[in-house]
Amino acid sequence: MRQVHADEYAEFATARAGHLYRSACLLTAGDTHLAEDLVQETLGRLYVRWPRMARVGNPAGYAQTVLTRAFLAHQRRRGSKERATDVFPDLPGAADGDASLRLTLLAALGRLPAKDRAVVVLRYWEDRSVEDTADVMNVSSAAVRTRCVRALARLRELLGEDLAEYARP
Repeated sequence: MRQVHADEYAEFATARAGHLYRSACLLTAGDTHLAEDLVQETLGRLYVRWPRMARVGNPAGYAQTVLTRAFLAHQRRRGSKERATDVFPDLPGAADGDASLRLTLLAALGRLPAKDRAVVVLRYWEDRSVEDTADVMNVSSAAVRTRCVRALARLRELLGEDLAEYARP
């Protein structure tokens, strides 16, 4: 890779790594080790393709797409849903807000199926449109809308109908 591309990639990776990590933590429902692996895999794939990134209009969006697809591929390969621990580690930035709220929300996200969790993260954390989310997940817009309805209903069931207690004042 030419030095110019290497410098551009290093600048991009430095600027986006934190956001990718936070998204990965949400996708993995707080599994920070898997989140780190997914970010590393994402940045590795981007590094290989970086010289051709000039054709991509939105490298940050492309990185998020690669991250989400890496997560979904990992979920398909994973033979077991067992976790090494039932206690979530402290996440970066957890001191900024209510730790019990974060843990409650991560636990609820963790109880969603992987594809429903990905839809929630893309639609409501990444603030993507239905069409963008469908493109990232390689599904139809109708499938995204269906998964959104299903995932939000499940979250309401897990968190209770009165979600106001979880909203920040």
